[in-house]
Amino acid sequence: MKRGELLSTAQLTEQPKKEHRKLSKGTLAKRIILITLGALFVAVGLEIFLVPNRVIDGGIVGVSIILSHLTGVKLGVLLFLFNMPFFFLGYKQIGKTFALSTLYGVIVLSIGTAYLHPVEVLTEDVLLASVFGGIILGIGVGIVIRYGGSLDGTEILAIMFNKQLPFSVGQVVMFFNIFILGSAGFVFGWDRAMYSLIAYFIAFKTIDITIEGFDETKSVWIISDMHREIGEALLHRLGRGVTYLQGEGAYTGDDKKVIFCVVTRLEEAKLKSIVEDIDPEAFLAVGNIHDVKGGRFKKRDIH
Repeated sequence: MKRGELLSTAQLTEQPKKEHRKLSKGTLAKRIILITLGALFVAVGLEIFLVPNRVIDGGIVGVSIILSHLTGVKLGVLLFLFNMPFFFLGYKQIGKTFALSTLYGVIVLSIGTAYLHPVEVLTEDVLLASVFGGIILGIGVGIVIRYGGSLDGTEILAIMFNKQLPFSVGQVVMFFNIFILGSAGFVFGWDRAMYSLIAYFIAFKTIDITIEGFDETKSVWIISDMHREIGEALLHRLGRGVTYLQGEGAYTGDDKKVIFCVVTRLEEAKLKSIVEDIDPEAFLAVGNIHDVKGGRFKKRDIH
């Protein structure tokens, strides 16, 4: 379900050496409420949209859906049983807080799917079920990940394989999911396998949006001999603070001033226009940022 890129590297590889800090009651309550909400969203996406229309997701959830169809065992039971080994692995590999958050989320998901199983499906249109099931499932998974848990043990397994194989965690997870989604073709038919790929892709993108938000931020690096003019223009015309960094050209050995700035996606076009107006020859590099905290990112008044 969750894809390897979506659990942050720090979360997956954290080996806490310092004494564990207990969460405050407010933070703990917020985490419990939101993980509960996220897990229930996933349960709705599965039992009200995907499973009745024989559309599956990737990871342990996909395996559980296939085996539930073949054996008749309830989906919630299989989700709980298959995720338990990964709970213990996660406890050792990642940490107590992540493991307990994951265990709680899986329990809520398992109970949620059990209660929602008798509920009538909202649509029998497979395409609609794939789209809306993927969206709802992605929102739920994104919420759980954002607040410190996971609903699928595939990533933890991928970490273990990653130590032995020359592939990234994301590549290992993708291999698992291609195999699982391909298996759906033999069980539910190849048309359902293709719909499953649609649901998987939509869920994948929705998880990104849920974790990172709609207001995507950009990091901007500008190299120009007119760095002072550009910096002042960004400050007063765009309302964003800038940082001047000292650089050196590797080929010429000349000292260079590098302007660093963080803007929102909607401000990117205006920033480029400002730089183009002042120095059309300026070097400009723009990259995506997943999160911004601290510092002075708050937008200033534009004069």
